[in-house]
Amino acid sequence: MNNLSAEDIRAALRSVKYPGYSRDIVSFGLVQDIRVDGDRVHVVLHLNSPNVEAGRKIREDSQALLESLPGVREAVVELIQPAAAGAGGPDPWAHQTRVPGVRRVLAVASGKGGVGKSTVAVNLACALQRLQARVGLLDCDIYGPSIPLMMGVRQRPTLSAREMLVPPVGHGVKLMSIGFLLDDDQPVIWRGPMIQKTIQQFLTVVEWGELDYLLVDLPPGTGDAQLSLCQAVPLDGGIVVTTPQAASVGVVRKGIAMFQKVNVPIVGIIENMSFFEAPGGQRIEIFGHGGGRAEAARQGLRFLGEIPIYQEIREGGDRGLPVVVGAPDHPAARAFLEIAEAIRRAVD
Repeated sequence: MNNLSAEDIRAALRSVKYPGYSRDIVSFGLVQDIRVDGDRVHVVLHLNSPNVEAGRKIREDSQALLESLPGVREAVVELIQPAAAGAGGPDPWAHQTRVPGVRRVLAVASGKGGVGKSTVAVNLACALQRLQARVGLLDCDIYGPSIPLMMGVRQRPTLSAREMLVPPVGHGVKLMSIGFLLDDDQPVIWRGPMIQKTIQQFLTVVEWGELDYLLVDLPPGTGDAQLSLCQAVPLDGGIVVTTPQAASVGVVRKGIAMFQKVNVPIVGIIENMSFFEAPGGQRIEIFGHGGGRAEAARQGLRFLGEIPIYQEIREGGDRGLPVVVGAPDHPAARAFLEIAEAIRRAVD
């Protein structure tokens, strides 16, 4: 007699990985319905991507797993998937490839500018490095690269024997940015195809080596750079940065929706510029407070933490010495380290 419940089936399906990812189909939200009728199991999977091979592999792996469970005589796996190439146009994700040697690729994004996203990305990269991880940081803000300044690195990448770009290293983090390849104050006046090609090259012709995490600092919005990255490489997660105010949180929802539409799991939300503590100890909420946490709860996402306003954060970015490196015992540095720990737990 079969005593399996729908929750038992769901738990078993966590061993089925999405092709090319380390995450399972349950955490991706692909399992839409489970019905158990005696020794018969019926599972409905909903795949957003039109990738035919991915759908076939997920269905076959799920079918094999269910048939191997004790007490299951018949298993039916129903796959719901958008039209594939040829039926509704080319598959935009057909050319995704993993970055050799990189375990996790995480995108740091925001719906709007001015929320301190690059500052957060830089300090998170340094925080993960301080937690003994091997870290790379890719600046995908082609029009406004800021990583060279914030990390205090000016030298150009060198070429390896294989004619690959060797990324400069700052504070133990491997770095790549269009800012390393341009003269100071030289503007980038490119259309979308050039941006797409540059981002693909930063992923494929750079010798990243063995990394635990490659953080990608995206420009604000949901334009060419974001789409190019999602099409070029399978992302293991998106980290969304916001400030507490309603204007910022409202736009952040677009960034969350973008990740969801391209099937990228969202690691969580960070609230930057959360509050300011005056010299007398008075807490001043310049941009309000709690908007990021409330939005995470509304969306059913993790709230990774809040970062108060500290002058030391701004000064560290201006000097090329992130506060996590320059003042590791400062409360600001501790805030970034706690969030880095939360990210590591979430993705690993």
